[in-house]
Amino acid sequence: MGAVRLELVRPSGAGASSEHEAGERVPVRVRVIDSALDCIARQGVAKTTLDDVARQAGCSRATVYRVFPGGKEGVLSAVVDTEVSRFFSALAVRMGQAGDLEDVLVEGMTEAATRITRHGALSYLLCHEPEVVLPQLAFARMDDVLATASAFTSPFLGRWLDHDEAVRVAEWAARIVVSYLACPAEDVDLTNISEVRALVRTFVLPGIRSLSERGRDDADDGDEGAVPSTGRDRRTPYGGTPDTTSTTSTTKGEAS
Repeated sequence: MGAVRLELVRPSGAGASSEHEAGERVPVRVRVIDSALDCIARQGVAKTTLDDVARQAGCSRATVYRVFPGGKEGVLSAVVDTEVSRFFSALAVRMGQAGDLEDVLVEGMTEAATRITRHGALSYLLCHEPEVVLPQLAFARMDDVLATASAFTSPFLGRWLDHDEAVRVAEWAARIVVSYLACPAEDVDLTNISEVRALVRTFVLPGIRSLSERGRDDADDGDEGAVPSTGRDRRTPYGGTPDTTSTTSTTKGEAS
């Protein structure tokens, strides 16, 4: 997105040839979407017109309609889809580089909080046009948001947790991020990786440990024939490298 903005911010005397070159380097669809984001960050959804977007993108209103036949609604829909994709793509990069469970939680929560709080268009809407955003986060809609976040992030946790635990922990982490962003705490800044790490070590990892131990106890009670786990297997948050050679089922979900 940054490269697009740099391309759009040109001296007022830039000629038609430079505009043509910019269009060749950046697809019109991307220019329109990023221009719409810039406009919304400055003046919100209600005041942003297709003329504003076209002017910002350096193209005509007719061009915008050709790329987005739905007009303003079509542009806004594309903006939402694009930003959601960018958000999850950034999460995937950060979480995919993690070396253990603590790191994957810290990286994911920090990246999510940073992208949300520093998103210009979203920040403007929450401050000046909350009616555009809040209905998408209330009641059943919030359940959908949490379910989507959990479904996307749980596979990254699955390197160290079994499936059911990964899904529960992913939703828990998402709820933590939403709660702190909705009601900020003075002593916890989720955009500060050191503070997020302290939060994870103090509260999240002990909770996961308790969940894992309870799951093993339930499995032992429910299936006397199950072979007890020895040492620290891949489901424990403090056990180092995942054990990919073990096939013993010890949790309630696996034993059944």
